[in-house]
Parts: sequence; C-alpha cells; structure tokens
Amino acid sequence: MYDKILYALVCLFVATGCKGQGDNRFASAPPVHIHRFDQALYQVVESDDSLLYGRLLEEYRDMLEVTGKGILNMRSPELPDFSARLVNYYSEPTLNGLYRDALALYDSVADIEQQLGSAFAYLKATLPSVTVPEIYMHVSGLNQNVLVAGNLLSISIDKYMGKEYPLYKEFFYDYQREKMQRSRIAPDYLAGWIMSEYPFSGKENVLLERMVYEGKINYLVAQAFPDLTPSCLMGYTVEEYEWCKEYERSLWKTIIGEKHVYTPDYLTTNNYFEDAPGFPASGAPGHIGTWIGWRIVDRYMKETKETPENLMRNHDAQQILTESKYNGSSR
Repeated sequence: MYDKILYALVCLFVATGCKGQGDNRFASAPPVHIHRFDQALYQVVESDDSLLYGRLLEEYRDMLEVTGKGILNMRSPELPDFSARLVNYYSEPTLNGLYRDALALYDSVADIEQQLGSAFAYLKATLPSVTVPEIYMHVSGLNQNVLVAGNLLSISIDKYMGKEYPLYKEFFYDYQREKMQRSRIAPDYLAGWIMSEYPFSGKENVLLERMVYEGKINYLVAQAFPDLTPSCLMGYTVEEYEWCKEYERSLWKTIIGEKHVYTPDYLTTNNYFEDAPGFPASGAPGHIGTWIGWRIVDRYMKETKETPENLMRNHDAQQILTESKYNGSSR
C-alpha cells in the first residue's frame, strides 16, 4: 500500500472556502518550482514527433520511467514501443479531452507553488532530515494520483478539476467529487511525500496501527497548512465534521465495544478508511478511522509536548494511544 511508487487518493483535505484563522509563520517562504511534465508530454502526444519525444526523454527521463511503471505498466522509456504506447494511451478521445481541460485549468500554478513553499518550509523546520523533492505534474487519466520515486514527487492534475466537472459525474459519487478540487493539491503533495519519507511499518489489518499512522500524516499536514479548517483538512462538509464532533464519544465506544481496535481483521479495518460514508455508524462520513487517528495524535502531542520528529519515529501505536489519554471526548 505504501510502496515507493505510491498510489494514493490521499484521503485528507480540502474543498473550496476552507480558509481558517491559523497563523502561518512560513507564509513568506519562497515558492517551490513545479516541473510541468504534463505540458511537455502533451506536446509529444499531439505531434507524435520522434524528435520531441527525444527531447522529452532527455529532460524528463525519471518522470517518463515512473509514468511508465505506474500508468502504462512498462518498465523503461528506452523500450522500442514505449513512445507509441504512450501516445496511444493519451490519444484516446475522452482522456485527450480531459487532458486539454486540465492543461487549460492549470495553465498557471503560481498559487500552488507558493503553498508548497510554505508547507515544505514548515516540514524542513520540524523534520530536518526530510528532503524537499523535485515536484512535477502529470495527467494519469484518472489513474495514479500521486507518483513517488526517489526524489521525485508528482500529482495527477486531472483528479482536481472541481466537483462540478461533467466527466466526474459519470465516475464518482458526490462525496468523492467534493475532494477533487484545486485547493486540495498542495496538501496532497505534502501528504504523499510524508508517506514516502515515513512509510507505514505496522500491521495493516490492525485498526489502531492504521489509525495512528493516518493520524500522524493528518497532524503534520494540518500543522503545515494552519489556515485551513479541520473539516476541510478531512475533506468533510461542515455538517459532517460537526457530526463527528457530536458523536465522537459514541464512535469510540462503538469501536471499543465491537473489539475492532486490536482484532487483526483486514476487511473490517479497511472499512474505516474507505471513501463511502455510513461506517461504523449511520451518519458517519468516510475515512472515520483517519479522523479518530488524527484526534488521538493531536491529543498525544498536546499531552506529551513531543516534537514532530520524535512523533514520526515512534512506531508504538499503543503507547501513543495510552499517553494521549484519548477516551473519545471532545475536549
């Protein structure tokens, strides 16, 4: 799940109108440059020019390789039929139209570059060992959302066309489309990189371990984007977030009562991290395990005054739960 080439519809984050009142001390940090692989590749697709492909290969060899592995299931851009398959894939009419629309919407990404500059400045200040990656954009055809390989990090911009984008209505539910917006891109970049730098090392079938790990990611992203409201950081509507706060203690009692916290049941555990609402109780939004994990980690950091670096090095989920003194209360 957390391989170096990372597939993540990273389930955190942001809808329109998410501005909170946080104080971002890194707001004046210099922007991070985004390499526009998406634009360069489209020129090759439209022209089917071997000379242009040669230049693309020279400038974006690493990105072509990770695109080939993550999207085309091809291991090397040096293979004889690689460019032909690449052009053929992106020439499919529906995908090609999506590609054009994405490039038009993201003609300028200066706002995202500034947000990333601020977020990575926070990350470097609190996690000094973390490197700042080379950042790219790609179009996947609603496929691989986040690509990570070595020091390369890329986001598929066709997954952020706005919740009213017509094509989305054919493939995605309302609760999924709510998260597919521009304001989500910078937090998703950051979450994808943190997950790459600090991969999950616990048992995926144990709820507590998954919750605490997801909670750590949410905690760091929330700290890096302090001007975003908690509901937006979870990708919830205000009503959904208020529901979680109101029924937090009941949710925790249900999880304890059903013996889901420690029982190694992958299917049950996975339900806590699905997009679909209604688990483990009617009215609950999706990814309730992520939200509760964030609550546990946030409480742990307040109780222990621990540093983010030590938080990420601590793989003892039970210790974090115990020292957080979390009991489902909303205090």
